[in-house]
Formats: sequence, structure tokens, C-alpha cells
Amino acid sequence: MKIVSIVGKKNSGKTSLTVKVIEELTKRGYKVASIKHSHHTMEMDRKDTDTWRHKQAGADVVVGIGSTTFFNVKKELDLNRLLFLIKHFDDIDFVVIEGFKRYNYPKIATSSDVVDEYTIKEVDSFKIDNNGLKELVDIIEKRSHDIVDTLFANNCGFNNGEDIASQIRSAKLTTDDLDKTHSYLSIDGKVVGLNRFVSDYLKQNVLGIINTLNLKDYNIDEVKDIEVLIPDENTLQKENTNLKIKINEKPLKINNFTKNIVSNSIKAMIKSLKTPDEVKSINLTISNIKDENLIDSDITLKTNNENLEINKFSQGILKETTYAIINSLKTEEKINKIEIKLEE
Repeated sequence: MKIVSIVGKKNSGKTSLTVKVIEELTKRGYKVASIKHSHHTMEMDRKDTDTWRHKQAGADVVVGIGSTTFFNVKKELDLNRLLFLIKHFDDIDFVVIEGFKRYNYPKIATSSDVVDEYTIKEVDSFKIDNNGLKELVDIIEKRSHDIVDTLFANNCGFNNGEDIASQIRSAKLTTDDLDKTHSYLSIDGKVVGLNRFVSDYLKQNVLGIINTLNLKDYNIDEVKDIEVLIPDENTLQKENTNLKIKINEKPLKINNFTKNIVSNSIKAMIKSLKTPDEVKSINLTISNIKDENLIDSDITLKTNNENLEINKFSQGILKETTYAIINSLKTEEKINKIEIKLEE
């Protein structure tokens, strides 16, 4: 997804230019979303309609569903929160924003008083012709980008979203040069950036769990997009680097950052088993893995140096998720055996 904002002073042609840009992007085959920012109260439904009456009655969120669907929320949402939500809608290619001149996204300025470091082009909305519009949209295609905190490019010499966004706006870097991340995360309404490793790690963990479910019971034949919501989870796992991993009897060397991620994931899985005592140590072994087939593999689990009996369903989750975790570490050889030891 790429984002661009049309900004300018009042009566400088922002809306007419926004409409033209949306039309041209649509002609080029893109799916486009738009956001209109205003300092005044905006109503999406007319007075005395049913949905208007719902809102007047005190509903904080009103949803109207018919030939179209609209949401009417009784508060102003943060732009990044809106952009994150739009990422869930129908594979949107471009978000064209009218307004939000103080945000750090690529901007097309319709008046000189709003030109700043984020401006990629200043245009006269009233004089731009068809050729000028096409040239403008060419620039938007090349110099716009996704939510700033989701931008990563480990191989280009920049390690934060602001620097990477600046390079894209100045045409020194393209979105094709960025890391391809597969997972997106929002915590308490704030977008959290995930680099390629963490993105892949999260994806493999979730897929590992989903592989144990009988999705056909829910009329799901093919997994495409996955959405997970964990409400009211405000207790973070503490850091723990006292972790040892062996693959095929060989110790696996990983840095402390990765150790903390793996440790917290393993502890969270064991915690979900509702063990009778506080867990101070975990010994988990999965053996006889043949060609990534985990169904016939063997699993043993010890907590506090005592064998812990778990049912077949829990075994399946532990096998799939643990294998997904280790596989996300990009080991070079085929995995036949996994041994994990973790102590508080």
C-alpha cells in the first residue's frame, strides 16, 4: 500500500486535484482508498435517517450496510490508526488523503505556503492539464510509500522508517528495494514496525497453530488473510536469554534479541497448558521429523524436570508452532530433531 496526501490552503483546489488523482490511479488499474480531513464536524448520513437516529441516541459507532457500507465513529481517529485499518480492506494499492498537512507522508502541495520536506511536487490545481496529471501520478507511483513505521530495508544502509521514507520521496530508493514483510502489528491502536525476521517469525508461529485446526468445520478451504485480536493483554513477558537450542544434535547460535523472542514464545505456549506449578525450567524435544512431516514425529516435554503429559491436540500445536519458530531462524539443513532447554 502507498500513501499520498493532497495539501494546500483553503480554496486552492485540493478537492478537485484529489478527485483527478483518484480517477487517474483507478484508470491505471489500482484499488484506491481516500481519506478526507476536515477541522469541522463531518456527517456521513443525513438528518432523520435511521442511522442518524442511532447516533443521536448515543451509539459511539454506527455501521450502515446496504449496497455500500459505512462506519460513523464518534471521535477523531489517528491517521496511522486509520491507515492500518485500511490495510485490511480488499488489498488497497493507494490511499489518497485530502489534508493532514502536518503528517510525515509524501505530499502534493496546491499552494506554496504548505511546501515542506515531505512535499514531492507543487502544482497549480486549476491549470494542470491531462499530461500534467499523468506526470504527477507517475511521481506518486514512484515516491509514495506505506505507513512509515512499517518501512524496513536492511540491505540499503538505513535502519529506521523516517530515513527510508526520505530516500523514497527523493527517488533515491524505491519500494521494490524494501524488505518484504508478511505481518503487521498494532498494539493499543499504535502501529508497531516489524522487520523481516520478526514478521516472518510471527507469521510462522501463527501458521503453525492454525495448521493444527480443522478449518473445514468453519467452511475455510484456503487460508489467505489472518487477523488476530488479543484484547486487554497488558502484561509483557520478561526478557530471558537463558535458552539453549539444538538442531540435529548441534547447538544453534542466535543473538540475545532472537533468544528473547524464542524464549517468550515457548513460555507462552507452555503457560497455555495450565501447568499445576510455576514453571522454572522447560525441556522440549521433537524428534523423528521426516521431510517436514510432524504428524508421526515424537515429542517429550518436561517442566521443572518432571514429565508433563499433554493430549494429542496440544502435542500437535507444540510440534507445529515450535517447528515454525525454529524454521523461521533460517537454518541451512533439514530439521530432523529439535531440542530446547529454557530456565528462569
